[in-house]
Amino acid sequence: MRAAPPVAVIGEALIDLVEADDDAPRLARPGGSPYNVAIGLARLERAAAFVGRLSHDPLGTVLRNHALRSGVDLSLCVEAHEPSTVALVELAEDGSAQYRFGVDGTADFRWTDAELAAVAADAAGVHFGSLASWLAPGDRAIARRVALLRDAGVTVSYDPNVRPHLQHDRADARRSVEAGVRLAHLVKTSDEDLAYLYPGEPLAEVARRWLTGDTAPSVVVVTRGGDGVSAFTARDTLARPPAPSDVVDTVGAGDAFTAGLLDALLERALFTPAALAAVQPAALADVLDHASLVAAITCSRAGANPPRRRELFGAAAG
Repeated sequence: MRAAPPVAVIGEALIDLVEADDDAPRLARPGGSPYNVAIGLARLERAAAFVGRLSHDPLGTVLRNHALRSGVDLSLCVEAHEPSTVALVELAEDGSAQYRFGVDGTADFRWTDAELAAVAADAAGVHFGSLASWLAPGDRAIARRVALLRDAGVTVSYDPNVRPHLQHDRADARRSVEAGVRLAHLVKTSDEDLAYLYPGEPLAEVARRWLTGDTAPSVVVVTRGGDGVSAFTARDTLARPPAPSDVVDTVGAGDAFTAGLLDALLERALFTPAALAAVQPAALADVLDHASLVAAITCSRAGANPPRRRELFGAAAG
């Protein structure tokens, strides 16, 4: 039998340097939102191809090896000569994370049209977003390729993963994110993203506005941390509670949620433009609950460490 085509995940891979408050050594862990999504999908036994510019430096080797151990296809990656990106992660007492990125001159953000041409229209879907989708100079090349893939019938999902300290100009950040929204059939965002982009505006109003227009997405999903998740379609509004979790930290939780979301949609044959446009509330509730469980397991352990499928089944049974 022919292997299932992979979901192509476009974006950055970086090293999270975890800051500690005591004398313990700082920890360096693989990360980056799109990279985490690809790993999450592969661990859930979905064919996943990461489309990244991986440096040839030692940190790039760490990123390659970690992805390969999780079963991620790296055949669409570019071997870059610029250094790897590093993020400083500061953890609060409740496990929530704040990030500071060193992005100047690093490998992840220098995409060209030629490098992205290998992402073909036979992909099971394309996920993009985060820093690579709104940082120059590579953001425009990514947008052009995603637009061509969408026009060719590929299902597109998008997560803006807003980072205010890199997006100082709020109006410019809104324009960049809204351009990404218009390329997608499915948008996953967070209440924190929307609070920065649209201060004081109810998230439901933002989601409803995103759902209007000729190239609008069919589904907008908004994670709300400990308050659960909301989903919006042209017809319905849905809210689901969070899955229980003994939170260690929230690093990679949103990316694990995205991987779980895509996994559940693929499992139910809902990750197509037509199926997303017609998705019913009961099916969407099941999808959201599945994604929340994946995120909850990730929050129960340190770092961006999403579960494998066998762990997910055990957690669901428990």
